[in-house]
Amino acid sequence: MFEKLVNILDKSYAPYSKFRVSAIVLMNDGTEFQGVNIENASYGASLCAERSAIASAVSKGYTKGDFDKLYILCGDSKSISTCCFLCRQVITEFFSKDSVITCFDKTGNYKEFTVSELCPYPFDAEDLQ
Repeated sequence: MFEKLVNILDKSYAPYSKFRVSAIVLMNDGTEFQGVNIENASYGASLCAERSAIASAVSKGYTKGDFDKLYILCGDSKSISTCCFLCRQVITEFFSKDSVITCFDKTGNYKEFTVSELCPYPFDAEDLQ
């Protein structure tokens, strides 16, 4: 999966931070969706690679329960980086608590986390009741 992440990294649009990120969502049926970060001069309007990949899957009709794994490459980081908290919130919406998130550094080193490990105290549908 690392090579696929590297291959799509150049599609990232990161002219401000120069921090390119690519992500691939693997669905339960084996389908893959790619995403890259897309920055904007108004930083709040930027889109992270993780949410880009998830949104791509949702736009094709996939929904909660269809998501299996998430792979992330922060291609300009010297260390393994994890998801921002906006992405973690979206991840908790679509992935199960035991789904695996794999985070790579630019050399291929990686760490794996479950959603529960990355998001031990999620805000979810139960909080809205």
